[in-house]
Amino acid sequence: MTTGTDTTALAAAGLTAPAAPPADPVADPAADPVVNPARTPRATGAPVRKAPAPAGTARADTPVGPIRAGQAPAPAPVRTKTAALAVVRVLKAVAVRTAAILALVALWEIAPRAGLVDATFLPPISEVAVAWWELAGDGQLADHTQASLIRSFGGFGIAVAVAVPLGLLIGWYRPLADFLGPLLEVFRNTAALALLPVFVLLLGIGETSKVSIVVYACLWPVLLNTISAVRNADPTLIRLARSMDLSTPRLFQKVILPASVPAIFTGIRLAGAVSILVLVAAEMIGAKAGLGYLINASQFNFAIPQMYAGIITISAIGVAFNQLLVTVERRLSLWRVPASS
Repeated sequence: MTTGTDTTALAAAGLTAPAAPPADPVADPAADPVVNPARTPRATGAPVRKAPAPAGTARADTPVGPIRAGQAPAPAPVRTKTAALAVVRVLKAVAVRTAAILALVALWEIAPRAGLVDATFLPPISEVAVAWWELAGDGQLADHTQASLIRSFGGFGIAVAVAVPLGLLIGWYRPLADFLGPLLEVFRNTAALALLPVFVLLLGIGETSKVSIVVYACLWPVLLNTISAVRNADPTLIRLARSMDLSTPRLFQKVILPASVPAIFTGIRLAGAVSILVLVAAEMIGAKAGLGYLINASQFNFAIPQMYAGIITISAIGVAFNQLLVTVERRLSLWRVPASS
């Protein structure tokens, strides 16, 4: 640093003191725009230095999508590839599930045309489809289906409404189980179709006998599965609930019923299939409408494609009804923890 005396001496000799170097903005914290934003060099035309962005922060030109906590955003090509893989997995699952049905349909179409079976008794499925469309077009299929569904669902609903409460009582109260056990064993081992003539003799050939035979057939799967579900409830949960001074109705609501839902719905799904099968046999005796009547009448009139159309309709109703029960079971079993793969 040059003092005032040195400056005077240099001036007398005709020399000038060297100019002081410009202040370094980095060395001067007050002039650094990063440290002191108020002192910005923008007014003097100096370049502005930007502070580095924190790690994990997306830039303005980075495509932003749904980001989880602590996860960097995925680029657009990666998201597109993930969506494509998901679609492929879905299509593969659908193909696996429908492969056997498509193979059966192809075999049904090829076998009669190739002479492997008699086309008189097993026409190609294309002819069956034409017959089904004709029945649907003139309203016959809708009338027969409506009659069968009313009988089947009516008997099924009555059986479920009776069997579930009765099964809960028998499964919970041991004296009641000991009293009704022998009687239940006798009736559950008696086939429903074997009692069909008895129902017709006692109740006539009208709607009452048909609904009653469906109720009888559907009662046992639901009742037995409900009894088994109550008896196999976790005793640890029951003791824990009793230690909390829960009343019996609250115990059933909070412990017994949630634990019994899977087994009860297994019986309900079995009863749903039985309700349709037994009804078809019941409608073949003294009925004037229904899918069973349609199948039987088509057989007598030798209208074989119409007969198979009725059979396919019954199968489709059974599959749809079973899928509906599976959906209801899942909604009522949301509390269950899925098994780890």
